[in-house]
Amino acid sequence: MGEESKVVLHGMWSSPFVKRVELAMKIKGIPFEYVEEELSNKSPLILKYNPVHKKVPILVHNGKPVCESLLILEYIDETWPSGPQLLPKDPYQRAKVRFWAAYIQQLLTSMARLFNDGKEAQGKALEEVHEKLRNLEDGVKEFYFPEGSISPDHVLAEKLGILDIMMSATLGPFKAHEEAFNVKILDPEKNPLIFSWVQALIQLPVVKQTAPPHDNYVGLLQFLKQSGFKF
Repeated sequence: MGEESKVVLHGMWSSPFVKRVELAMKIKGIPFEYVEEELSNKSPLILKYNPVHKKVPILVHNGKPVCESLLILEYIDETWPSGPQLLPKDPYQRAKVRFWAAYIQQLLTSMARLFNDGKEAQGKALEEVHEKLRNLEDGVKEFYFPEGSISPDHVLAEKLGILDIMMSATLGPFKAHEEAFNVKILDPEKNPLIFSWVQALIQLPVVKQTAPPHDNYVGLLQFLKQSGFKF
């Protein structure tokens, strides 16, 4: 790969934001170099490429950095138009996808609040998660899965879009969150469509390749909670 077209992803193995970008690159078949970063000891490159937020993911293409995972996903789709399209071309459908992508982002924020201390605070965070899952279930049923169920040919590596990527990174490791926080996040009876969607996604080889190791991820979540990590 020539320097003029070199692609480098600066990330962290446990970050769902980084996993979004990593999965998108693999779906598109884009060769890239991955650089593992430590946010507790930020490298000069993080400070150079993302001086405002000082966080990952950072995609460096042609020596130019692009930050913020959702913006990076759109950049990838526009810069490498060949291969699977991550966003629909139709303006209305594109707007709908952006809306639900932003909503899945809110879901992740609610899940992060499970780190909060105390049963009452954690209970409130879990209520937020379940409410957002209900809204997401209804929304994607109407828009993304109008047939009301997951068809065999829908969740395929060559057909994955931004919403699939977001769901993979956010809820793919839901069992690790349930184990670490001793809560029930995803219920197949209450959220049958989302549960089926997530189960189909995590079986795909390309998703398995980017998923954080379960035991390591559980250990990290437990460590952060015991350390008093605050959202």
